[in-house]
Amino acid sequence: FLPENFTIILFHYDGNVDGWWSLDWSSKAIHIVAHNQTKWWFAKRFLHPDIVSIYDYIFLWDEDLGVEHFSPSRYVKIVKEEGLEISQPALDPNSTEIHHRITVRARNKKFHRRVYERRGSTRCSDTSEGPPCTGFVEGMAPVFSRSAWYCTWHLIQNDLVHGWGMDMKLGYCAQGDRTKKVGVVDSQYVVHKGIQTLGGTDHGATKVSKLKKTTTKQGGSTVDVRSEGRANDAVYFAK
Repeated sequence: FLPENFTIILFHYDGNVDGWWSLDWSSKAIHIVAHNQTKWWFAKRFLHPDIVSIYDYIFLWDEDLGVEHFSPSRYVKIVKEEGLEISQPALDPNSTEIHHRITVRARNKKFHRRVYERRGSTRCSDTSEGPPCTGFVEGMAPVFSRSAWYCTWHLIQNDLVHGWGMDMKLGYCAQGDRTKKVGVVDSQYVVHKGIQTLGGTDHGATKVSKLKKTTTKQGGSTVDVRSEGRANDAVYFAK
């Protein structure tokens, strides 16, 4: 992100700031520390719309995303061309955690705005007008335009913790028709690894994918979360 003219803020909820200084790019990032807090708590207090108004886009991401197949500049170009006010990168189908089918990468598309589902309790078709069928991004990797963030920031409660259910409401901030202004970018995708440090470290914990309805396990080998940018939540700003 830094080589592509982004500003980076790391929200440290585990207090381990010193462990990051061995990374060359860490000294160029902004570090904010508050023990046992969460992404939305940090965002409400440190990302006031007036403070971040110089940026065109705000990437408000969790700590457990693999970005080997992601280019920030290409991503921004796509969302600008397609008029997406709220978006997210698609998830690799092999991700450890996938909760909504609309977030899964479609290999033959540049982006998509809706998903079709004829089985299960949630049916999605051309007539669907809202989440999780269309107008939806998940809370782990949302990207907001300046205008969309202004609305979203006011939507966040002061005492919001994990923000469960927030993603179902984000479409109200899409600056228009959420079925057109909200989308998932397939050509620039990430891997959701499901490794979190809040409340403890990973010990080969079992993760259940609601989409696949199968159980998968995170490998038992030691992972250097610092090198993959997954130790704490991060915000990336694009001008």
